[in-house]
Amino acid sequence: MSASTSGGGGLSSQAAAALQEGIGLVFGRWTALQMAVENGWGGRDSRAKADRLAADVLSFFTNSKGPYYYDDLEEMMFDSISESFNADFEDGSVGEVAEQVLIMHEECLQNNYSSIEKLRNTRAQGNAVSQSRMMVTDEGDDSSDDSSDDDDGDEPARADDMSVDEPKPSKPAPDADGWTVVPPKRGGRGKN
Repeated sequence: MSASTSGGGGLSSQAAAALQEGIGLVFGRWTALQMAVENGWGGRDSRAKADRLAADVLSFFTNSKGPYYYDDLEEMMFDSISESFNADFEDGSVGEVAEQVLIMHEECLQNNYSSIEKLRNTRAQGNAVSQSRMMVTDEGDDSSDDSSDDDDGDEPARADDMSVDEPKPSKPAPDADGWTVVPPKRGGRGKN
């Protein structure tokens, strides 16, 4: 998608305000960015750095006349994330967000705010980061931990907070039929 989405033309103040809201809604649902903020990848001012990225994206459209190219926006976002958060989002989300913002910009030029209205009306079901944590813990064990929403995000993750595979019990446990599987001895001792 290296073709421009818009030949230029300025946004009205109403359209610029709608685009700013749309960018905020998209960024608020962007899991990789929210993880970077909550885990403090950008230091203490991670939230401010994410807000600055949103402002830079809006400025990309409001302070230049276009045409606006997908590759330019994606590269600007990659560079900003790399510099601000010392991270490279390799999940393809930067391109997806750039494409979504370009589509919103094109719609705003036509005074069409339907995608922004849709984002506004389809409320995000909880925090994107807590949802991803929930999916990871649901796959790994049967316990449910709903307290992850209480994180303030300013502290880095501690080693005792991270999920780690539990060590295997040293004593074999019988299975459902009452049989006990005895593991082989290690190190080859006892062989003649």
